[in-house]
Amino acid sequence: MISQQLASALGRKDEQPNIDLAIAIVDKNDHQAVAALIELIHGKNKDYQNDSIKVLYEIGERNPNLIAEYIPPFITGLSSKNNRLQWGSMAALRSLINSYEAELYAELENLQDAANKGSVITKDNFIGILVGLMGNHDYHDKAFDYLIKQMETCPTNQLPMYAEMALSKINQSTKDVFIDTLNARLGEIEKESKMKRVLKVIQKLNK
Repeated sequence: MISQQLASALGRKDEQPNIDLAIAIVDKNDHQAVAALIELIHGKNKDYQNDSIKVLYEIGERNPNLIAEYIPPFITGLSSKNNRLQWGSMAALRSLINSYEAELYAELENLQDAANKGSVITKDNFIGILVGLMGNHDYHDKAFDYLIKQMETCPTNQLPMYAEMALSKINQSTKDVFIDTLNARLGEIEKESKMKRVLKVIQKLNK
């Protein structure tokens, strides 16, 4: 059984067994194992939920095609009361961004809702999805609008990272709004190191 190969079943507190399992599943292109993991994330055993979602997004990072058919269960996971399952589901969805843009674009409202309610890690992964969508001309403007909403309200600790993540995807039509959004929040940033990172992004865009 796939559950017996998870870290918690092995009495391990580290993630290495879960990573090893993900690698083995990818190597074997094991669709049955992926289906079993999907069942476990919606089961009642929280340890199995936590381990299984870890394995699933590790699989997604290596071979997104193996988990792509399970976008609906991951969307369901976004509303879980289990924080690990919630942000892990967003991480799994983020791993699909290079191959399944249309499917994720169609779920933007659900993704945004989860990010607004979720943890910092949930938001980080949502930003990753938005930045990925901005690389597609057809999706750029709408994804940018969602990005700006996040950057207007996100914790200032996250602002430099979000600005840096999005930098390469900002074009002439979105540059001014992006710079204005960053400038509007400069007064909120307390740490000098983070202030410098945001200013560096603004300087690059102004060249």
